[in-house]
Amino acid sequence: MVIFLFLGVVLAGTAVALFARSLAFGHVRRREMLAQISAYGFSGPAVRVVDRPGLRQLADRGAMALGNLATQRFGPAHERKILNLLRAAGYYRTEPALFVGYRIAGAVLLPLLWLVMAVSAGTVGFKAVLAVCIVGGLAWVLPGFLLARRATARLQRIDHEMPELVDLLVTTVEAGVGFTGSLQMVARRVEGPLGEELRLALQEQNMGMTIESALQHMLDRVDSLAMRAFVQAVLQGQTLGAPIGKVLRDLAVDMRQRRRHAAEEKANKAPTKLLFPLIFLILPALLIVTLGGPLIGVVRQLSSM
Repeated sequence: MVIFLFLGVVLAGTAVALFARSLAFGHVRRREMLAQISAYGFSGPAVRVVDRPGLRQLADRGAMALGNLATQRFGPAHERKILNLLRAAGYYRTEPALFVGYRIAGAVLLPLLWLVMAVSAGTVGFKAVLAVCIVGGLAWVLPGFLLARRATARLQRIDHEMPELVDLLVTTVEAGVGFTGSLQMVARRVEGPLGEELRLALQEQNMGMTIESALQHMLDRVDSLAMRAFVQAVLQGQTLGAPIGKVLRDLAVDMRQRRRHAAEEKANKAPTKLLFPLIFLILPALLIVTLGGPLIGVVRQLSSM
């Protein structure tokens, strides 16, 4: 019965989402058609289009208001932690209050919807109440867990790509290109989260910020081991007046060694991680296959006596 309730919640949510999308699509299509007509130069009566907030905007406003109340209660330290996770995960336009508001809304609305469906199905009992509590807890814990996991995976990917970035910078700097020009050349060719961070730092530098401040902001967004070593090496080289090419070459060697040590550490941890599936999955199946037949024969012989 719990599975049918869960399927009902999923189908109801899908139906509501499709209905809202159909309403929003009609409004957007009308605006696009009016824009095309005006672009072709057809004159006609002025049509006043009232830009009303859509369902997504209304939901964002409600979640933002709810999140502001919650973040004031949690304190600035919790808000700063969520902000760092959002920036590390690549969600630059998402505010902590919006994220917290959607978490609270999900933790409240989903259990209520589950409870309403349980009442309508006439299955209100201990299992239904337990399922409501589990759904509410998952709705609160799961977004934070997924956000932290995405942030960790993104930082690991950036650390893995940093040695290649430093090698490219060494090549361009030793060819006679300045450090800022090298960053611009490399940022156009590097893809993934590291390329996004580089392009964002260069946009800040183009808006009037110094390259040192832009790199420091990039370190604040991506506080990983390789990024910290890169930014600190560049800032120390700029401050002390050391040749940036030599600084980057030494940094590339150090990063290669760190990545080799990290790979060796993972390889050494592999036997320990394989021990648990070996004991709890492989050995029981092996014992069933090897001893299952003889045990069944012994049981049959004992039962026939």
